[in-house]
Amino acid sequence: MRLIEVQELRRTFTVGRFRAKREVVAVRDVSFAIEAGEMVGYIGPNGAGKSTTIKMLTGILVPSGGRLEVAGLDPSRQRTDLARRIGVVFGQRTTLWWDLPLRDSFAVLQRIYRTSPRRHEQNLAEYVELLDLGDLLDTPVRQLSLGQRMRGDIVAALLHDPEILFLDEPTIGLDVISKGRLREFLRTLNATRGTTLMLTTHDLQDIEALCDRVIVIDHGTAVFDGALADLHREGGSTRTLVVDLVDEAPPISVPGATTRKVDGPRQWLSFPTDASAAPIVAAVAAAYDVADLSIQEPDIEDVIRELYSR
Repeated sequence: MRLIEVQELRRTFTVGRFRAKREVVAVRDVSFAIEAGEMVGYIGPNGAGKSTTIKMLTGILVPSGGRLEVAGLDPSRQRTDLARRIGVVFGQRTTLWWDLPLRDSFAVLQRIYRTSPRRHEQNLAEYVELLDLGDLLDTPVRQLSLGQRMRGDIVAALLHDPEILFLDEPTIGLDVISKGRLREFLRTLNATRGTTLMLTTHDLQDIEALCDRVIVIDHGTAVFDGALADLHREGGSTRTLVVDLVDEAPPISVPGATTRKVDGPRQWLSFPTDASAAPIVAAVAAAYDVADLSIQEPDIEDVIRELYSR
């Protein structure tokens, strides 16, 4: 079942004043569809059109052209109805009330979305436990750290049982522990409730940890849409077998791998991302005196950089 359908979506802005006015295309003829239960990464450089797309999908902005449908609704024309079907988190702004404790902010949202008190309490108890917010419910939002506030925003976006959760830079500014906790929560949410996630981020570790599918947008145009593994192939990335030999030796020569660097007894062998490391490791171990072996996975940042450079 498709929850999001986008066809030739376009958004332009007029900038400048008087005679200096000009039209800027923020999103240009973007098309994609997202099935229920998918976790999709929507990535690109600054100014690529990511946030503009999210704002059109959530009804904040009206498209300049094209067609889009979210949960069977037109976002800009049926924004109130859509709000009950989606959750939205913008990492650089909060939906919580600054001077209210978390508990009171959540109570206000229960009234706004008209969630049944019983369901609200069930969801609140579950999410508070999963995100470790129990000791913070009576703390005013303005006194929370960035990581604590972000966890509060995530709960706020989910209390009304949305089918789709839009996350725009949800881990920006968070420390490693907070990022890990948030990623684990989102994986659990998708696995247990089937919530569809669309995630924009500059932290590509978020993508690798959460998303099986990636849409790459650059200069307002989608330049890739597919599985994360296919993204690595598209970008020409390789895996690396790092071999520490007992003694220095000429470049290792085994089927299926290419030696790209030698530094004393250590050598780096590259092989395709979709190839198994086992036969290469076996061939090296059979032909050479090996002290140690390790495998380095490709860096997704290098893959994205390669796509942008094209």
